[in-house]
Amino acid sequence: MSEGAYQRLWEASHVTLQEALDREPPLLEPVPIQERQNFQYRLSLLYLYYLGLLRRFDTAYDQMVQPQKRRLLRRLLDAVAGRVLELKEEMVRVDLCETHCLDRVLQDLKLTPADLEVPIPKYFKLEQSSTIKGRQQMLAEILSRLEPLISQENFPVMSRTEAIILVQSAERARQGRLRATFTREIQKEEERDRRIREDGWQKISQDQGAIVIQKVWKGYLQRKHIQQDRRAEMEFISMLPSSNQVAHLSIITQACQGEEARRVRQTEKEEEFQDAISKIHHTLTETEGPDMKEKMKTEIRQWFIECHALTGRFPDYPDESSGGSYLIFADKTPDQVQMELEMQAQESKKGQEKGKEKEEKREKKKEKEDGKPEPEVMFKVLPSKVIPMINAGHEEYMNVWKNRFDNKHPSQSFDSEMLREEKRKQVEEEIRVQVDELMRQELKNLRLAVDKEEDRPMKALKKKSGKRTGKEEKKEKDLTPDSVDSLFEELVVIGIIKKNVIVALKDYVGDCLYLGSTLTLANKMPMPSLFDIRQNIALYGVLRLGSQDIHSIAPHVRSILLVGPSGMGKKMLVHAVCTETGANLFDLSPSNVMGKYPGKNGAQMLVHIVFKVARFLQPSVIWIGNTEKTFYKKVPKEERRMDPKRLKKDIVKSIRLLSPGDRVMLIGTTDWPQLAETKALCRFYEHILFIPRPDYASRYVLWKHMIEVRGTQLSQSLDISALARVSDGYTSGHILQAVHSVMTKRRLQQLSKRPLAASEFVGHLARLEPIYREEEESLKDWYFKTPLSRKNMKFSKDQQEAEDARMVKEKKRK
Repeated sequence: MSEGAYQRLWEASHVTLQEALDREPPLLEPVPIQERQNFQYRLSLLYLYYLGLLRRFDTAYDQMVQPQKRRLLRRLLDAVAGRVLELKEEMVRVDLCETHCLDRVLQDLKLTPADLEVPIPKYFKLEQSSTIKGRQQMLAEILSRLEPLISQENFPVMSRTEAIILVQSAERARQGRLRATFTREIQKEEERDRRIREDGWQKISQDQGAIVIQKVWKGYLQRKHIQQDRRAEMEFISMLPSSNQVAHLSIITQACQGEEARRVRQTEKEEEFQDAISKIHHTLTETEGPDMKEKMKTEIRQWFIECHALTGRFPDYPDESSGGSYLIFADKTPDQVQMELEMQAQESKKGQEKGKEKEEKREKKKEKEDGKPEPEVMFKVLPSKVIPMINAGHEEYMNVWKNRFDNKHPSQSFDSEMLREEKRKQVEEEIRVQVDELMRQELKNLRLAVDKEEDRPMKALKKKSGKRTGKEEKKEKDLTPDSVDSLFEELVVIGIIKKNVIVALKDYVGDCLYLGSTLTLANKMPMPSLFDIRQNIALYGVLRLGSQDIHSIAPHVRSILLVGPSGMGKKMLVHAVCTETGANLFDLSPSNVMGKYPGKNGAQMLVHIVFKVARFLQPSVIWIGNTEKTFYKKVPKEERRMDPKRLKKDIVKSIRLLSPGDRVMLIGTTDWPQLAETKALCRFYEHILFIPRPDYASRYVLWKHMIEVRGTQLSQSLDISALARVSDGYTSGHILQAVHSVMTKRRLQQLSKRPLAASEFVGHLARLEPIYREEEESLKDWYFKTPLSRKNMKFSKDQQEAEDARMVKEKKRK
């Protein structure tokens, strides 16, 4: 795509952004509980608008070259991402569920499920690639130093003769298995020949034989032509991928090369822009700085004279915290400025507090007079921190960039005039600070010379008084004065910091739930699909940890709990968050922590070091596998030696000290949450994501994806739909094991002669232990006891009772 195409994409995005901003005010108005579905619909509509804007702004920011445009795009991209996260919190609050049924909204907007995908901004990895590489190299160096020690501990010393005997026995066993395979195939061929000889050959004439051969050959050719025509038709209507994979791959390669070339140009233009910033700043300071300084001094002296003429004394100089001489340069008279300075110290929050007390008294009086309870629950969106940022960015685009033609800068260089205006304001602020220091001294001298009055101190603003609440965060004592590098190495040596597996979030394959709204209307709580889980991980984990700017403006999330049967990819999701954000992985699982930092204060020291290093080397992910053991109701006898609950108290304290600026997230995974204290577990983890067995749509996508990943194209002889139905009750891990067991190297070589069949996978699936319905029902029962699910069930019950009461009243009236 050309620069003009990305410019048009940017323009179209602002048209959509204006529509989204116009839909914001109605959501701030309270809505009665009866209109909950309508409110959910409008909220979902706005969420999809911003999700599409996030995708567009990410594409434009990744490929646009002009530095000043990219700065505005970056602010808009981060602000829109923050708004998406805010709307996600609102949807959870209104739906009382972590997953949302958006199929109806998708139909109305004529969108596809692909438009629900949460885009991960590309700059997450690109802009911190050097930092990630540095950390990986440091981790690799430490692990390489540990490898000899690990090999000596784990592997006993073996003599040369023993090693040769071991290798020989393994090689003979391999050759024996190969010979057995070849012998089995030879026996099958001999058996087939024997049966043919026993049945006897049918004696036919030469003409009859020719006719049979022609009939078979013509039938084969006709079937082949029909198959080719059918495939060409399906490719034409885009129901099958193109058979010309070489041309397709060449187009993709060419597009990727074009994107990389634009990123190189971005770097070059950014370097030019940074050089110009320093040069223009230096030039403005030298050429226009003295004139600015004299002009400010003249205006401040004139203000001194006017105030002295009006009040009979020189004014107090504005404090630096209140803006300094900037207040003087505002469009105000000397009297107004003087009055503001005198009243600033006297103003307090007494008026506001009195107003609040009066309002509370009025409300209480109204309740007493009416004798009626408060009105029903009302739905409305909470005020947003991000909307002012989005409005500011949108206004800047409308005022500066909308009607601007880039004919002056066809090479996408920066605009020097715009840069000069921006730097002029910055230089003016820097000079104002210097002028304020000089004029404060001059004012002091004037008071001594004219009024013979010594300098009177400026009245300081009173700080907010009041008792400290429990919500105020306490500062954590630093128990380790050592450097962070040494602590990092120490954690790597003992195995707390681990090298995460490189896996992308998109590799967690699954399809969305298409009948969510139908189930909701039937008063059935829909279970989340694998697609929903991937979206929630992207929203709660990746978007927040990937950018400091997004993390500071988005609703703060400290911890996530992944609940589901074994084999559903919970650990894979943890590694995917680390891969997408470049985060460090800290493993505080009870089995990994056992025996490390023993003693009375050992647990406190371990947790302190982990959180200290995690804060310093942001972003960081702290993973607690089998987290139910940390919150055991009763520790089993065989695990008492492990002492799995020893970190519980210190982790709970440390997680509360994480502030919105700390890009540290704690992710727990568990297969058996029933064994833990439900209240403690739900209080510790802010968001609980339940991962059930994959449904039919997700199983279909899983089979298809895993077979294609092995390097083969699906043939028509392989019935994926049958495999998806047969594998009901099996997890993603079971499907992966079956695919790996069938599609060996030898089987891949035979695909040209013998295509894959569904029956080959069924035998391997039968050997695996499925997830029985009782186990899944037990997990669902536990999930329904979590606070959010209980609220949802209570709300649904109240709604049903209200509906029944209304129906009874209508019957009585009739």
